[in-house]
Amino acid sequence: MKSKKSASPPSRWENPVKAKLKKGQPVFGVTITVNSVEVAAQAAALGFDFIWLEMEHAPVSLETVRNVVLATRGLPAVPFARPPVNGLWTAKRVLDAGVLGVIFPFTSTPELARQAVAACRYPTRGLRGSGADLAAFRWPAPQGYYDFADENVMVVTIIEDLPGLENVDEIAATPGVDVIFIGTSDLSFSLGLRGNQDHPKLDTAIARIVAAGKKHGKVLGRPALTVAHIKKFQKQGFLFFQSATDTEFMARGAAQLLQPFGKSLRALSTTSV
Repeated sequence: MKSKKSASPPSRWENPVKAKLKKGQPVFGVTITVNSVEVAAQAAALGFDFIWLEMEHAPVSLETVRNVVLATRGLPAVPFARPPVNGLWTAKRVLDAGVLGVIFPFTSTPELARQAVAACRYPTRGLRGSGADLAAFRWPAPQGYYDFADENVMVVTIIEDLPGLENVDEIAATPGVDVIFIGTSDLSFSLGLRGNQDHPKLDTAIARIVAAGKKHGKVLGRPALTVAHIKKFQKQGFLFFQSATDTEFMARGAAQLLQPFGKSLRALSTTSV
């Protein structure tokens, strides 16, 4: 009688966003701003590497985050979330809902950078609380969820104001930060440019952040809405890209169809009575 071969243990899964970045490959995220699981699931199947669940500037609820995490099982894009503030408790809520990346807004000091890392790691490496039953259901890892999360959750810190710019070298030097992301619009406002993103003053600030990120071996990220922009930014060293929002993509799709017929987006948005 032949002896049964013991089943080989399942291979360890790695966050595909992290894996691509390690190889120097670019990653692209679609920004979700509406409380629609259907929209998020459709977006997650289009070829993006991650979905950016926007909770700072949009009314995306924690319940929606959880539903999206479940609805995107088996789809290519990994769920990330930007909570409203850089805080232990805000990160905890989205992590326990099952996201694999937290995007921390206005990370303007090295203390906030260290807090961001601590929020995403379990003791003794960090300060994350151990109540991740929902996340563990979504990610049933062979090594157990806690080790899995410490290996795969990504920490993205956003530099988008003058204090962050001044402290960027120390922020970029923080162990455990995966991505230094530049919030170009808010940084423009902080520089007194009122959102103008085509100004030498902003270019100088971006170059300073890029230099700090490269010095400390951090992945660089920024918004990028066109192929031409992405190619330009890649030459500067950027690999982590936030693309357009769900509603912006809808508007662009509508424009491609209707503009040849003389329809403008403004005319389309006028409600007939």
